[in-house]
Amino acid sequence: MQGPPDSAAQAGTYGADDPESGRDPGDIRGDAAGNAEDAAAADLDRIAFRPELPPETPADVAERAASGLPVTSLTDALQLAYWTAPSLLAQRSTVRSYDYRVAQARANYGPKLNYSLATTFESDRFEQRRGLPVALSGWTTSASAILTQPLFTFGRNASQERNSAAQLEFQRQVLRSSEQQALLDAITSYIGVLRDRAAVLIAKDNLAALQRQLNDNKARLAVREVTATDVQQISTRVSLGQAQVYAAQRDAASSEAGFLRMVGVPAGDLVPPNPLQLPVRQLEEAYAYSEMHSPVLLAAQAREKVSRASVAAAKADLMPRIDFQGSASYGSQSAYSDDLRQRGLRGQFIISGPIFESGLRRARVSEAMAANDADWRLLDASLRENRATLAAFWNDWQAQQAAIASYRTAEESARKAYEGAVLQQRAGLITTLDVLDLARELLVARSNSNTAVANAYIAKARVLAAAGALEQSWLMPDAARYEADRHLGKVRHNGDVPIYTPVLRAIENAGAIGGTATRPVRDPAGARTAAPIVILPADKLVDPAPSPADTPKAP
Repeated sequence: MQGPPDSAAQAGTYGADDPESGRDPGDIRGDAAGNAEDAAAADLDRIAFRPELPPETPADVAERAASGLPVTSLTDALQLAYWTAPSLLAQRSTVRSYDYRVAQARANYGPKLNYSLATTFESDRFEQRRGLPVALSGWTTSASAILTQPLFTFGRNASQERNSAAQLEFQRQVLRSSEQQALLDAITSYIGVLRDRAAVLIAKDNLAALQRQLNDNKARLAVREVTATDVQQISTRVSLGQAQVYAAQRDAASSEAGFLRMVGVPAGDLVPPNPLQLPVRQLEEAYAYSEMHSPVLLAAQAREKVSRASVAAAKADLMPRIDFQGSASYGSQSAYSDDLRQRGLRGQFIISGPIFESGLRRARVSEAMAANDADWRLLDASLRENRATLAAFWNDWQAQQAAIASYRTAEESARKAYEGAVLQQRAGLITTLDVLDLARELLVARSNSNTAVANAYIAKARVLAAAGALEQSWLMPDAARYEADRHLGKVRHNGDVPIYTPVLRAIENAGAIGGTATRPVRDPAGARTAAPIVILPADKLVDPAPSPADTPKAP
């Protein structure tokens, strides 16, 4: 039985048979002809590409997206994400589909006219008590039309329209949330590219400093000013520094790929973005702002209205309804011949309703009321969740912003300490290990400072998103934006019948059950909010130690 491989051999060969390249030759196919054949076959299997954007896309954005040229500013990245993100375009199409539900609900107020045309063959054989059976057969044609006009449905049609309007409002808030997420993803990827590109430079600077230390100590080893151990210590740090450069380059490449996913074009020479502006100054103001603008809260309110309309529909189903029905028919007097024809017109007012169904409709009402109560409670949960998220992002932003100055001070101090240590090491006052430790502290300080700047910007963008303000109209007031009302205005009245629909709709809504006002919050904790983080100056974070004169003496 084969035992475990030698640990030293495994470390030297696992996934890297060529230590110089860091690559396993077994992963690369050497047959060039085979590679060409595989590539040709892969091209045939790839999906087809046919770039196309919606007609409402601004011309300059469509041209920039088609060209694929790298972007250099955050404004351009946000514009591309806002107008070309596939998930966002899909949600806009979903909202447009719900626009038609409103038109369908309004169409229920108007008349419905249906027709039928029939050609019938009938063959019958009648036996008689006396004589031979009589056989009759023949073809006939007939036509009929039925007109149905609801007059008063006791809230059925009104509740259906309210349900459709609430569903549309819910989808619009989902669209707002998708738009804000697309903009947040674009900001995060933009800042991420800047951060990771800077991290590559920091790692290379660290490697260059270590390489200079190695070269200097090798020269000093030749004249016996340092030992071979000193050189080996620096050589170890150089190898680790090389690995850190590779890791930083990996992270930067991943950020570039993420940027392409969120924005749709590569990142060019990105310029630092302008600071984000908040519509509020305090966390308590942010709570109030989010109650009016957060898509999460507004979507929860719309969802409650959807189930409330279902309650109204279930209650209306307990009531009677009044309809007018007219019919016209044209057919044959005989079932076997079109020789003699007949025409008929009929009009009737119909009052219909349930009498007894063993409690079925009452159970439906109770079910709808329980479902609505659940959605009402979820509105309370959404408020709690939104406030907790907003407070977390606010505190993160405040802490990250405050930490930037401390990180920069630490970076400057670490740089001076390292530069002084290099001179002291040459004079023989400190060891090589001391210099290497200070170099590592400088690397950590620079990396943390770079990360803090990026995190502070992203955290502020998350505050905007949690408050419901991370929108095209707030970030770029003068830029074109998608108007959801435009499509609704085109299709809303598609099913309306002049005079009939406005009059019957007014009558129906006058007798409708329930209302459409936003429900209040029932959560006992709804009026309570978390306090923000208290940011003190750096020199006030720790209470000063008492002076010896203030220390009480032992008796």
